[in-house]
Amino acid sequence: MLRMPALTRAEADVVDAYVAVLASLARVNPARQDETYGALRAAQALVSQATALRDALALMFQRGETTVHSSTLVRALLILDAEKSIDRLSVGNQAAI
Repeated sequence: MLRMPALTRAEADVVDAYVAVLASLARVNPARQDETYGALRAAQALVSQATALRDALALMFQRGETTVHSSTLVRALLILDAEKSIDRLSVGNQAAI
């Protein structure tokens, strides 16, 4: 069983906001969206989620957390299954064009 790595509060906020941004981007993706209303709602949410991501990173920097421990954050993203949202960001196979 995978365990969530120890994160500072600001790191956890970065991870949470990043996952939210990915999920909204995936819902906006025209290759995966059939209705403009759903894409519009996701785009509207994206604004506040991007702001939350910026604020979490700014807080880390202000607190002197100037190093991103990517291996730790990647483990957290894997545990939160962020890859599903990342997969939904693709526009598909170029051979289909």
